[in-house]
Amino acid sequence: MPAAPPLVALEAIALRQGDGLLFKDLSLFIGPTDRLALIGRNGAGKTTLFRLLDGSLAPDRGRRTVQPRARIVTLAQDPEMAGFATLADFTAAGDDAPPAHAVAAIAGQLGLDLTRPAATASGGERRRAAIARALASTPDLLLLDEPTNHLDIAGIRWLEDWLSRYTGAFLVISHDRAFLARLTRACLWLNRGTLLRKDVGFGGFEAWTDEVLAAEARAAARLDQKLAEELSWLQRGVTARRRRNQGRLLRLEALRAERRAMLGAPGVAKLAIKAADAKARMVIEAEHLTKTLGSRPIITDFSIRILQGDRIGIVGANGTGKTTLLKLLTGELAPDRGTVRRAPGLAGITIDQQRALLDPDKRVRDILADGGDWLDVRGTRTHARGYLKQFLFSPEALDARVGSFSGGERARLLLARECARAANLLVLDEPTNDLDLETLDLLQEVIADFDGTVLLVSHDRDFLDRTVTMTCFLDGSGRVELVAGGHAELARALAAPRKPGRERPLSPASAAATPAASLPQRRLSFRDQHDLNRLPAEIARLERARNRLEAELADPGLYTRAPARFQAATEELARVRAALTEAEERWLEVAARAEALGS
Repeated sequence: MPAAPPLVALEAIALRQGDGLLFKDLSLFIGPTDRLALIGRNGAGKTTLFRLLDGSLAPDRGRRTVQPRARIVTLAQDPEMAGFATLADFTAAGDDAPPAHAVAAIAGQLGLDLTRPAATASGGERRRAAIARALASTPDLLLLDEPTNHLDIAGIRWLEDWLSRYTGAFLVISHDRAFLARLTRACLWLNRGTLLRKDVGFGGFEAWTDEVLAAEARAAARLDQKLAEELSWLQRGVTARRRRNQGRLLRLEALRAERRAMLGAPGVAKLAIKAADAKARMVIEAEHLTKTLGSRPIITDFSIRILQGDRIGIVGANGTGKTTLLKLLTGELAPDRGTVRRAPGLAGITIDQQRALLDPDKRVRDILADGGDWLDVRGTRTHARGYLKQFLFSPEALDARVGSFSGGERARLLLARECARAANLLVLDEPTNDLDLETLDLLQEVIADFDGTVLLVSHDRDFLDRTVTMTCFLDGSGRVELVAGGHAELARALAAPRKPGRERPLSPASAAATPAASLPQRRLSFRDQHDLNRLPAEIARLERARNRLEAELADPGLYTRAPARFQAATEELARVRAALTEAEERWLEVAARAEALGS
């Protein structure tokens, strides 16, 4: 059977940007069932490529062809909502607006009130309104630009489930590795103006790009020494960072084991350590914190002791009080009841969405070095051009205007500026939005090497798993659960059944051994009770399969030695990860239902 014709094709595209070419002889063909990840550094032209595909930007040279009646819908990274009274008005605007009933159906599934005024809607509400409009438009091709930005984990899971059932094609730009690994079947790599394609899911992306960079460096060595040095630096900057971060992950696991052993009695989120050690290492100690908003409890009777070197993740659905907890711990907000003690000399830096406040007319040297060539980096005099290279900028970027940067490049510049300051507390509030994958690796490196303590609010599951030693989970009722580890450990802990009187989840081994001893079986449906009994063992089986496949794919020679096996293992790993995620989420659902019925 011949291959289906592409939905959209770009052929020999050239596009000028400033004094040079952003794209030269770029070609791309997207089939009717393609599930593609578009990966590249911030500023490489990913969003520009979307505009070429949907026809909102014309190339300087080349041809774009689209199948007759094919519907291409773009979910923009920052949809423009100025001038709309409500979110419903935004979804209904324009001749291409989808049917109102279709938008309302998706909005209902997303828990979105479309009557909310657009001007005061939160980032999460705006994002869900844009998703509802895009998905209700019955697209043949979806172009998704950072679709998980501002979504909580439940919203991300919903979108993953919808896309897994979707029968059309999609091309996605995302920093969320877990999202990409679950959904994509092929990768497009936009690198230095060239677009490469590999029909392998995101799980195989890093191994493929390492092979490409190594081959380029070997070829360049035979032709031009200067080019070889540039490519060698690029390869080292990418692959060496990944290898260093693998070592950091091993150290992170050791820290998690230490924190797990140090957790105190059930129901008390406090570290039980020797008094002298606690005094020396204590950074923040909170006892019986309570904060309400009107009659709604945000934080109820929460205690925690945070030590030097801790990396604390704070997670929960939108509106559960994550930023409130962060402000209570750092002293920006006073509790209604309870106390917070902070170590003398605690100096913090905060990285959040401040990049919007960077003056677009200023040059990079103005932001970093007050207009000069040198800056003080944590007490050491450093040349600004060399410092920029550490944050994946070319030295020539020193004289660039901030306004010429993409959102991700501005985030990277903010990271560079803040990391130059001397501090012993790093506060990160949703830092991963708009970042490319290489910058995420860099941020992971910054967190791992930071000498002090880190407080991190994030919905990025993979990033949490790679960075935090403990996770605080806010369930929306005022309760805060503390678990040693990242998102994966949190999902297992929340899924674990609980014995009478226990506040803290059982260990995964105990969960498999005692499936549902204490939950009120008579109040659950047969299906719920069946899932409650069987899922701990199923989760354990899937974890073993995931670990086996990840170990196999960690072999650096597998891609070259046995490409067919590499492809099969990558696809199997994606299926196993998706099944594991589904099982864990089902556990969260049924365990919460059982607990609510039993309360």
